[in-house]
Amino acid sequence: MGWDRIEGQWKQRRGKAISHWGKMMNDELAAIAGKYEELVGRLQENYGIAKEEARRQVDEFNTTVELLKESNNKLIKTQKALNKQTKANRKAVKSKTPVRKRPRSKAKA
Repeated sequence: MGWDRIEGQWKQRRGKAISHWGKMMNDELAAIAGKYEELVGRLQENYGIAKEEARRQVDEFNTTVELLKESNNKLIKTQKALNKQTKANRKAVKSKTPVRKRPRSKAKA
């Protein structure tokens, strides 16, 4: 995914970035607004790491978020298929099960 798309989705990704880089504050990440070089620079400052290491971490973060997104989409599809199958099974069982009448209780005299 290109960083132009990430900039557009930054509000959604900011929460994940906060949990990923604990020293970064929400307002700091809001100011970055998904700009790649800005994020790399802030990581260098906050963590005292080299530029290449900061870039590697940002790229790794992006890959992780994409994998989570794909995994979540697969999970949603599987859940929908399971719900559909469950409904079909209930419908089939309902149509095959005869309606039973309850036996009347005998009144005590």
